Amino acid sequence: MNNQRGILAIISGFSGAGKGTVVEEILKTYDKEYCLSISATTRQPRNGEKHGQHYFFLKKEEFEQRIAEDLFLEHARYIEDYYGTPKDFVFDRLEQGISVILEIEMQGALKVKERCPEALLIFVTPPTAEELERRLRGRGTETDEKIASRLARAAEEVSYMDKYDYIVVNETNKVAECAADIHQIINDEKKKAVYCEGLIGELSEGLSVYKKGE
Repeated sequence: MNNQRGILAIISGFSGAGKGTVVEEILKTYDKEYCLSISATTRQPRNGEKHGQHYFFLKKEEFEQRIAEDLFLEHARYIEDYYGTPKDFVFDRLEQGISVILEIEMQGALKVKERCPEALLIFVTPPTAEELERRLRGRGTETDEKIASRLARAAEEVSYMDKYDYIVVNETNKVAECAADIHQIINDEKKKAVYCEGLIGELSEGLSVYKKGE
């Protein structure tokens, strides 16, 4: 019987840090312990995308109604479309003892932390700024201007890193080790008393017969 709640682990990182690859490795290696939070959006599905698997695709009116009903942990609007993290999906999994990974940028991460102080903030970074640039250029899919823009954004984001609970270095060609480090951090977090209410309750009930005077 699983008497322990899951952990809400928010993973952020610079563009090019490899956080998406690390998250994929965690989900592949420890598939029974984690699930990836599915975001809701008002944009149209792309080829191959399925409702409830890649995103929850909602009409604008429905999304705005859910905002009014406070059904998102966080939400934002980019150009014409909304994106948000549904509370019910996340909390249902946590109650089942499944840890939920939320891969979002810093602004959204800090918003979730405000609403869920128990959430675990993990920031993934390459070992050096030079390595970050090398990875961005190694993609071979972006112009120098776009790369410069991403590096400029990283230069701004670095000032928020100290707001995270843990910093994990994603060393070159060591994705599995980075995933294992994050898995260990989350497992250690589960040992905190706040996540062991079920176990504490069972022990309290079982030991109640030994109380003096009873």
